[in-house]
Amino acid sequence: MTAIALTPAQRKVHRSDAHHLDPVVMIGADGLTPAVVKETNVALKAHGLIKLRVFSDDRPAREAMLAELADKLDAAPIQHIGKLLVLWRPIPPKEKVEDEKRKAGPRVVKVLKFSKSGNHRAQVKKLTILGNERLTPGGTVKRAKPARQVSAKKRSSSVE
Repeated sequence: MTAIALTPAQRKVHRSDAHHLDPVVMIGADGLTPAVVKETNVALKAHGLIKLRVFSDDRPAREAMLAELADKLDAAPIQHIGKLLVLWRPIPPKEKVEDEKRKAGPRVVKVLKFSKSGNHRAQVKKLTILGNERLTPGGTVKRAKPARQVSAKKRSSSVE
């Protein structure tokens, strides 16, 4: 596999996104062991953009580790600054589990209530909506309307 090639603008965006991240993988004195490669792969699958810390004083060795990891894991090397390495790989789409027994459960919905004067922030309320409820345009929770009931007499006359 080869490393992903990014434009300088894309690399700059990823560098700025990685600025606040903490290192999730530490590379010790043993270097790139299979366990380190595996953990880096898992972290890339989960986060997409990760920082690695290398406990080695040899700069060319760190550069080689970054290139080797990017090549092995099909990732893009974003940055090498000091003992920190930054890698990026797009997160793969998650597979949906199609289960016939699975039904919709309660869901949490955010409702914004704006102030009448417009000078204050909107209030954010989190509401839990059950399967038999609906959210009205006004932001209140109501029970869903039941299916329209038809009497047996009308049902039998419509069949004929």
